[in-house]
Amino acid sequence: MEQPAQGIDLIRIFVGDQGAWIYLEILFRTLIVYGYGLLLLRWLGSRTIGQLSTVEFLLVIALGSAVGDPMFQPDVPLLHAMAVITIVVLANRGLDLLIARHKRVERLVDGEPRQIVDQGVLSEVTGDAELGASEIFQKLRQAGVKQLGEVSSAFVEPNGAMSIFQHNGTPPWGLPIVPPWEIVAPQVIAADHLVDHQMHLSCYRCGTTIAVGVGQGPGTCLRCGHDRWTPATR
Repeated sequence: MEQPAQGIDLIRIFVGDQGAWIYLEILFRTLIVYGYGLLLLRWLGSRTIGQLSTVEFLLVIALGSAVGDPMFQPDVPLLHAMAVITIVVLANRGLDLLIARHKRVERLVDGEPRQIVDQGVLSEVTGDAELGASEIFQKLRQAGVKQLGEVSSAFVEPNGAMSIFQHNGTPPWGLPIVPPWEIVAPQVIAADHLVDHQMHLSCYRCGTTIAVGVGQGPGTCLRCGHDRWTPATR
């Protein structure tokens, strides 16, 4: 059983009872954990970390752990914690310099803006991205968008924010997203359904909008191959 600390032992507090080699181990451990954390954050995606860049978010996590542990754990020498903090800050500074000088490193670490809406249609990237259609619709509604036709283009920025650009004047017909589908599900029209009046229909999956004449059916979506449609709005 570990014996409780007796009095204030400054040598134990600052240096610990291990040799100088421990600082090489600290360097190795810190760089490995820092790199692994960076890899995981890139895998999780930008929306996980909100408005911070990947490097800034990782710095907050790393410093939070390094600063917090020695505050209440008597078996963690302060110099060990200070070494970790120094290594993290220097590694972060070095990564910042690499990002500033090399665009490839910037793209690798922070990612790139991704287009998610193009002329009122969901981009193909949404099929394998971490941001699903329902979340895209939510962000568009927060910007005052009622149907996808209002949007000329929308991008997810590297920090997770969404940039939305809308048409000036009367927008084209588009896939309605108000009210939210979770509250009122849109009307579903099958690909082989023959309409009894001319109307505009939007693909239920990607938002592609077409005009359908009397006695015609929409067929399958030429863009994504989906077979369900819903009346478009304007």
